[in-house]
Amino acid sequence: MKKGFDAIKLLIIANGVLFAITFGMPGMKEQMFETLALYFPKNEHFRYWQFVTNMFMHGGFAHILFNMYALWAFGSPLEEMWGKSRFLLFYFLSGIGAGVIYILINYFQFDAIYSELVNLGISPEEIQKFLETGSYSDATFTLPETRLQSFYQLYNIPAVGASGAIYGVLVAFGISYPNSKLALIFFPVPIAAKYFIPILIALDLFSGLTGFSIFGGGIAHFAHIGGAIIGFLLMWYWRARHPSAS
Repeated sequence: MKKGFDAIKLLIIANGVLFAITFGMPGMKEQMFETLALYFPKNEHFRYWQFVTNMFMHGGFAHILFNMYALWAFGSPLEEMWGKSRFLLFYFLSGIGAGVIYILINYFQFDAIYSELVNLGISPEEIQKFLETGSYSDATFTLPETRLQSFYQLYNIPAVGASGAIYGVLVAFGISYPNSKLALIFFPVPIAAKYFIPILIALDLFSGLTGFSIFGGGIAHFAHIGGAIIGFLLMWYWRARHPSAS
């Protein structure tokens, strides 16, 4: 048990330390986000290491509290079963995979809007100016305001949080302990994990596709889905190779 708990304890401490530095030390918030959050690849602040470091950054106290509780609650049984090394491998692969899938989907959305603007006759220089400043001419940027706002946010707002990795952990927990009873805060009736987790992922997919989120704004729904996909693929692969070990 101790061997499994040590990995989760280390992750929680690392997240807590970076959170304390980001929000507790004067002048560090902007620098920490610019360096460690996951930016869109065309943004000047993007760095490849951000696919890892964004997993240790959070946007507020409720964000880190919920994620670390979920990591402890759903990750502890997996660590006890797998051991520290395998759990950490699963956790980081899920988190990195979540970031890659999130960026790929964002790139597709960004490119679609960029092409629309070019087709309207707007030069790349004007588009870049808009992305950097947020200012534009109503006479030329004739797309709906919501499309322009989405375009600007895709470029400028980075992704942070361990949620992608934790969704991978959730999937692994649901596969390993399918009949464990779980409950949502807004629907406090216990539901078996084999139903609860697919419902949660379906809600994220709905929110990602429609833009309507029952959990509030500023959530990287496709990162959640990406983590769940990677978690499922890892579980499928491990069970196919070592049925008795998963």
